[in-house]
Amino acid sequence: MTTIASRLQAVKARIFEAASAAGRPPREITLVAVSKTFPPQAIAEAFAAGQTAFGENYAQEGIEKIAAVSHLVRERHVAYANQKDQRTQGDVGLCAGITSTEGPLHRPLEWHHIGPIQSNKTKAIAVNFDWVHGIDRARIAERLSVSRPNDKPPLQVCIQVNISGEVSKSGVAPDAVFDLAQTIMRLPRLRLRGLMAIPEPTPDTALQCSRFRMLREIRDDLLRRGVALDTLSMGMSDDFEAAIAEGATLVRVGRAIFGERGTSAG
Repeated sequence: MTTIASRLQAVKARIFEAASAAGRPPREITLVAVSKTFPPQAIAEAFAAGQTAFGENYAQEGIEKIAAVSHLVRERHVAYANQKDQRTQGDVGLCAGITSTEGPLHRPLEWHHIGPIQSNKTKAIAVNFDWVHGIDRARIAERLSVSRPNDKPPLQVCIQVNISGEVSKSGVAPDAVFDLAQTIMRLPRLRLRGLMAIPEPTPDTALQCSRFRMLREIRDDLLRRGVALDTLSMGMSDDFEAAIAEGATLVRVGRAIFGERGTSAG
C-alpha cells in the first residue's frame, strides 16, 4: 500500500469514527481530497486507492491536472488490460488493487473548484469542473451559468459564507446569504447545493464547533425560507471531526492525505 493510500485509509477511518460519535451514518459524508500543488501522479495514486472526488484551488493548475490525470488513468487501464492475460489472479501488477474492468479506474473522477474565483476564470471553471464551492457574488454566479456548456449537467455550486468575519477571507456575510441564494436559484445552468465555509484556524474544539454550528444554522434558516439545500461543505485536515459533529456532509482534506505541501493541502 502506498503512503497516499494508507493516509487515505486513515482519513476514512477518522470520518467513520466522527460520524459514529455524532450518531450519523458515515455514508452521509463525502470526502474531497484537496490536491492543489500536488502532481497528477499523486492524484492518480489516490484514485487507484478508491478516491474519486478531488479539489483544486487554482483554475489553471486544476485544468492542467484534470487532463493529466485522465491521461494517467487511461495509461494504467491500458497497462492493466495488457497484463490481464499474463498474470494469474491475485498477482500484484502495475495497477495494484484493480481486480476487474469494473474496478476503481472505471469510476468517473469528480472535480471540485474550492478556491476564490476571478471573473476572467469563470468560463474555464464552468467548462472543466463539476462543483464550485466558492461563490460569494451574484456576478460570478451569473458568469458561471452563462459559460456552463449545454451538453454538461448543471454546475453544482455552494455559496461561501464568511462565518469568522475575517476581512481577508472570501465569502458572503451571513445576512446576505438568502439574497444570493435567490439569485443563484434563478440561473438555469447552476444547481445550488449548499453552503461552504473556511473558518479561521483554531485548536479550540469548542470554537471550531461553534463556527461550524453557525453555518448549519444559516442552512437551517434557508431551509425554513424555502431554499432547498443538501450540502454543508466544511471541515479540513485539522478540524473535520468537529465539522462532522455539527452536520458537515462534505469535508475537504488535503494534508492528511497527500502530506505537507512543498514536500511531495487543508
